[in-house]
Amino acid sequence: MIAKAVGPAGALAIALAMGSTPAMAAGKTSDKPAPTGSSPDELDPATPWAPENDEAPQHHKAVHPEKLSSARTAQSALRLTMPAPSGPNSVGMVGLHLVDKSRTDPYVSGGKARELMVTLWYPATATSGHYQAPWMSSIAGAHFLASRGLSTQQVTLPTTAGHVLAPVKTSLGKLPVLLYSTGLHSDRAMGTGLAQDLASRGYLVVTVDHTHDANEVQFPGKRLELNRMPSGAHSSDTLKVRAADIKFVINALGTISGGGNPDAGHATLPSGLSKSVDTSRIGMFGWSLGGAAVTDAMQLDKRIDAGANLDGQYFGTAPSKDLDRPYMLFSSGNHNRNNDSSWRTMWSHLKGYRVDIKLAGAAHLSFSDNEYLVPQWAHLLGLSKAQVQQQYGTIDPKRAVKVQRDYLAAFFDQELRKKHSTLLDKPNSAYPEISFVR
Repeated sequence: MIAKAVGPAGALAIALAMGSTPAMAAGKTSDKPAPTGSSPDELDPATPWAPENDEAPQHHKAVHPEKLSSARTAQSALRLTMPAPSGPNSVGMVGLHLVDKSRTDPYVSGGKARELMVTLWYPATATSGHYQAPWMSSIAGAHFLASRGLSTQQVTLPTTAGHVLAPVKTSLGKLPVLLYSTGLHSDRAMGTGLAQDLASRGYLVVTVDHTHDANEVQFPGKRLELNRMPSGAHSSDTLKVRAADIKFVINALGTISGGGNPDAGHATLPSGLSKSVDTSRIGMFGWSLGGAAVTDAMQLDKRIDAGANLDGQYFGTAPSKDLDRPYMLFSSGNHNRNNDSSWRTMWSHLKGYRVDIKLAGAAHLSFSDNEYLVPQWAHLLGLSKAQVQQQYGTIDPKRAVKVQRDYLAAFFDQELRKKHSTLLDKPNSAYPEISFVR
């Protein structure tokens, strides 16, 4: 939908896949090219904030794995940056390869077990000697760039704030858990900015890649899995798969809190992690289709205590079922329940604490890391400021990031830590961009 609506600017909808371990530095793709899955669910033509494919570029070029593995970054490449976390704690991270032997992957034949890649972000200590993780490992990054007409000679992807395998800051006690689900065909890296910021504020945040829904997911063993969603897949079915993924990830966290290691290869876990996972306090947030997945996951798994939807339209029957746990609707400037019937339905079935806020000047894609990355590389694609603003709104990227961080943290602090925030009560003069939809 976005590509149709904006022409060349459709190339702006770009995903960055986060790599998990140094061992995943280069490798090969799975054996067949991926289909470009998209949802045939009917979308209101007046709602351009709800794309069928959050991350598909207008033109997707073939990529040869042997070229990816030999890619090198030129010294003259544009080095991208991202905002530093705003919390008081340093951030650690670890990537995990999880295999759900109780399910088969619905997107591939052969009855293969469903496998996922996730990243854990957490407050850390003693970070010296633990390198800061790149946004994604090299083969995934090269695939991402090459398929969108860019190269590692032009762009160096950013470094995150996450220190790989740094010890968990156990002096904070058990950490409330937050799960993140991203947009359709997007990658878990699109939530890195929010995830690492929440980790710096004392949360254990788990960003989840939904394999074969995401454009690219890199696994250990030099393996890259691409989007294999069948053409014509319905978003309501995709959401069910995502909800099951989230439930499985929560089970894996339970394994960690019990002293076990759910990683398929028994990869090293950060010191102190098993003592720090609080599965009695779990929240979830998501962007776009990932925002809709929050509702499906909460209805499937009552262990999720609170949820926040970042500008995601709902599909299927989930919004017409009562939900009695705290919930936040957080929308872009041109989207709210007054012009989205799925949000109106959801709102009427929220029986617990609920809040609906709108970010003026923001667009649908403003809730992803693209908000501050795309303006940095737009000139390489020949995109004007007007084209960038068409996709990402007129709000200053740094301001958009700050407002999202503060309101999301306020919501989860209130619901998982029982720290009431006046930000959620009424408009605040320090945040004039936020309005409450009553």
